[in-house]
Amino acid sequence: MRLPYFFATLAFWLTLSTAYVTPSKGHSYISPESLERATSCNIFQIFALEEQILNIVREVECGLSTKITLPGFLGLLSNIFSNAACSAAEKKASVVTLQQQAVPIWSSIENCLHTTLSMPSILRPTSTTTTKPTSSAKVVTTSASTSKSSAGNVVTSTSSSKASVATSTSAMSLVISTSSSKASVVTSTSSSSTSLVTSTSSSKALEVSSSSTSSQSTTSSSISSSSSSATSSSASSSAFSSTSSITPSATTSFTPSSTSLAIYSSTSPSSNSSSSVYSSTSSSTTSSALPTGTPCTGNTASDRSMWCDYSTATDYYEEVPNTGVTREYWFDVTATTAAPDGFTRYVQLINGSLPGPTIFADWGDTVVVHVTNNVPNNGSSIHFHGIRQNYTNQNDGVPSLTQCPIAPGETYTYTWRATQYGTSWYHSHFALQAWEGVFGGIVINGPATSNYDTDAGILFLNDWSHQTSDELYTYAQTTGPPPLDNALINGTNVFGEDGNSTQTGKRFEMSVVAGQSTRLRLVNGAIDTHFKFSVDNHTLTVMSTDFVPIVPYTTDILNIAIGQRYDVILTANQDAIASDFWMRAIPQVACSDNDSVDNIKGMVHYGSSTATPTTTGYAYNDECVDEPLASLVPYLPRNVNSSDISTSEAVTVATNTDNLFRWYLNSTTFVSDWANPTLLKVNNNVTTWTAENAVIEIPNAGEWLYIVVETQIPVPHPIHLHGHDFYVVAQGSTTYDPATVVLNRSNPPRRDVALLPASGYVVLAFEADNPGAWLMHCHIGWHTSEGFSLQFLEQYSKIVPLLDVNKLEDTCSTWSSAATADSIVQEDSGV
Repeated sequence: MRLPYFFATLAFWLTLSTAYVTPSKGHSYISPESLERATSCNIFQIFALEEQILNIVREVECGLSTKITLPGFLGLLSNIFSNAACSAAEKKASVVTLQQQAVPIWSSIENCLHTTLSMPSILRPTSTTTTKPTSSAKVVTTSASTSKSSAGNVVTSTSSSKASVATSTSAMSLVISTSSSKASVVTSTSSSSTSLVTSTSSSKALEVSSSSTSSQSTTSSSISSSSSSATSSSASSSAFSSTSSITPSATTSFTPSSTSLAIYSSTSPSSNSSSSVYSSTSSSTTSSALPTGTPCTGNTASDRSMWCDYSTATDYYEEVPNTGVTREYWFDVTATTAAPDGFTRYVQLINGSLPGPTIFADWGDTVVVHVTNNVPNNGSSIHFHGIRQNYTNQNDGVPSLTQCPIAPGETYTYTWRATQYGTSWYHSHFALQAWEGVFGGIVINGPATSNYDTDAGILFLNDWSHQTSDELYTYAQTTGPPPLDNALINGTNVFGEDGNSTQTGKRFEMSVVAGQSTRLRLVNGAIDTHFKFSVDNHTLTVMSTDFVPIVPYTTDILNIAIGQRYDVILTANQDAIASDFWMRAIPQVACSDNDSVDNIKGMVHYGSSTATPTTTGYAYNDECVDEPLASLVPYLPRNVNSSDISTSEAVTVATNTDNLFRWYLNSTTFVSDWANPTLLKVNNNVTTWTAENAVIEIPNAGEWLYIVVETQIPVPHPIHLHGHDFYVVAQGSTTYDPATVVLNRSNPPRRDVALLPASGYVVLAFEADNPGAWLMHCHIGWHTSEGFSLQFLEQYSKIVPLLDVNKLEDTCSTWSSAATADSIVQEDSGV
């Protein structure tokens, strides 16, 4: 036993016994940095592991009508958690299954704490034979396959049946859950797999079945709320209604941790005691719902280019691994309050977390997300930013185009396939709800073009205001973009200057190992701020832009526009200079109005150091720019065909008849009806479109469309296209002249968000290979709501056969009824 670690841990739990808030549906927040520095796991991993052991202990005690004595601080913890008494009404998994779960969890606790704990013999399994849970479970299976499949096809299950089998031939599969009524079940035939899944479900555990050959999990990055719902007595409201508002409960609030790290949450709102089992016999994937260390053969720290039978040289537009694995998530959108920088304000969150829980999958997996809208008098939706949605346009999550909003109290299920790999994010596409807090990360595991030792996961950069986005919308419409108070790094920051007694909040912190390389998955999720990202004294290696792997290049400062993502490698090679360095997210001031320009910082610590950095940032020019196109060379080369269709869109801004700002493309400001989305119109054989619908039709598959977007206004705009990667064939800060501008058709940069420079132009090209209604818009939140959008209606004749018409019509019927009953009025563009 390593006594220093044990006593540090015991001292922490003794302190916690007087400070802990009952964790019945998640993890409350404390700041025991000393413990976290002394262990190999962050505090929230330890929380989840130990709470899970206590849940299992309670189930075993109930099942065997006995009392289990736990060693040391675990015994103390059991008193702190005060598990409820046994309930005859609860349906419990078999004792053998629970014992099988306990062994790897116990081992993980010992690994986290660098100590050995005496495990009660009653928790040790005596058999690994097949057991039968007391409740039935839905089993979704797919055929065993490691073959390649077309990138354009959607993987669906081939069978569905009732089953109640939980088999384990290995003690290395791990499911963690804080479910209050049902233990998790693991099925695995893995010979050397470690899978970690955590859940804060109050009634239903996430259960995974796989025959993954080699995987090991790590943790995600986010902060969570100790409360996940709020109620309102408001009788009427809308996203931008001036006549009513939502008032959250005063008892629902959260405080972020100093490190912004928490356990992944996949919350099911269902009260059904049954659990869903996700099954696969694919030998090339992982069952983990968390990021994996070495999840696929050949993918190692010394060579990240390989991914089982695939590599960075695989053309992911043409072929995708057929994993047969389905990842399933439950999102609960609620109204609450939060203080991510120490200033409490109203927010809307997913599963009580800011950012929301990260979606993890492997390249080729199918992802299923159940979204329940529990925000009174508001709609909701989830758009999976950058996910191409090949032949699954109805799952793109855009009210007024692909669906009606999700009505209060209703659940909507999205299903899509991970045909590309890398980093992205999801967010609500209903009004300005994304910037009230309804967003989170997406990590699709796959090969990489640069090697690294560890993956730190998503790192969100978000601007932040102490007023809600809806409150600021009136200012945006009448005066222009409002100044914002602050910005957050992974959901946390301070507000106020260092050394000032009035400073509130906590900074983001992360630790690195000297000599090792860490992958950072940067996402700009801001409403109106472009950032310059850097870590003092360090050079960043950039290896992907949006979902496109690129030839690696290095930079000291990375320009990241709204909606963009970059995967970068941070090599910890500056230990001779210092042990602590500032991480900086600096707003591009010329086009981003923020009151905390010099104070948006996090800390990067070498090893166990916890000191506040004293380093100096790089000198920079304040300019609103994208990364240079010449640096963004796709690793997989693809050329651009000449255009079959072209369009030129002139961007202007003006006031409408109500004297409110609206953005125009070719003199048209976009408006589409929440209650009558484009796909519903297509299903009803509508072929005539109003000017404000801003429809550009692309009738034939394989056609190439060129789009010139230009503006004389000295404001840059991040242009985002749904359903496709586009090719950036030209970009400039002057007036576009087709006679002099040379288009780069030879492996130009590919991505899904590109910056239209201030007073300049950008020329984009894409191939029509994905039927549906696809939105293209400026990703500045104010501008989208003010009409800076258009839609491409692609291969009209192929759309209806791809639709779930009943789902489309039922969602719209439910929304229309709720909007009428609650007097919800659409006051923005509809997207």
